Amino acid sequence: MLVFLNGQFVPEEQAVVSVFDRGFLYGDGLFEALRVYDSRPFRWTQHLERLQRGADFLKIRVPFTAAELRNHAAELIRRNQMPECLLRLVLSRGVGPRGYSPRGADHPALVMSLHPAPVIDPKNPPRWRLITSSCRLPANEPLAQFKTCNKLQQVLARAEADAASAHEALLLNTDGKVAETSSGNVFWIDGNAVCTPPVTSPVLPGVTRAVIMEICQGLGIPTRETAVPPRELLRAQGVFLSLTSMGIVEVISLDGQPLNQSPLVPQIRAAYEKLTQATLLET
Repeated sequence: MLVFLNGQFVPEEQAVVSVFDRGFLYGDGLFEALRVYDSRPFRWTQHLERLQRGADFLKIRVPFTAAELRNHAAELIRRNQMPECLLRLVLSRGVGPRGYSPRGADHPALVMSLHPAPVIDPKNPPRWRLITSSCRLPANEPLAQFKTCNKLQQVLARAEADAASAHEALLLNTDGKVAETSSGNVFWIDGNAVCTPPVTSPVLPGVTRAVIMEICQGLGIPTRETAVPPRELLRAQGVFLSLTSMGIVEVISLDGQPLNQSPLVPQIRAAYEKLTQATLLET
């Protein structure tokens, strides 16, 4: 496997960064994960825009233009002969003097790597069991709108799910309201509307989340952003998640309690799958 590292394509065993890199020491960096269909990264522009917003917020210089990164990604996919995969892009502030101050860390590191994509049977799509994590996300946290390299709360939440033999963990915020899962955005169906927490909950403004909102608009399904306690998920007509890696995943239980199933979920999933197959038309 070849990895793109700071402008070069190198074998993965040679793709190394310094032990003094701030991404390793402090999680001082950002990442994006993109699903690649037929050698085309899905919604590349939106992912790169979010990366750039995060870099501007953290004051990390992106060492390549968006066009250069797009070309390097295409070459990485071609060289590895992986037209169907996950593309992970990591930006670190790089090496700097010891301590928290970012002064002197003037040479950011950028890595792109490819990983096998999950295999999903369209006739038997995944249906997940969730548990509620004991971790809490601070409401109105501005860092939550970016994919920072420090994701310890999500790591701990997923560890709780693993220990409970659940597929995923639901995270609440410090107000006790539904936020997100460790790796995706949460949606539920209330009457004829598809609902999701507002980004201030906090939740990552997921690219796939935005696609779901677009799909609902195209299907004439009302959408609503609202903050609710987890008991509302038990009352909903259906619950599903959106993830870059998996697309749409229906949730069938929360903390061992079964959830309702809605015919809207497979309808939205079918529209999402149709959209991803049209990725060749994207720019």
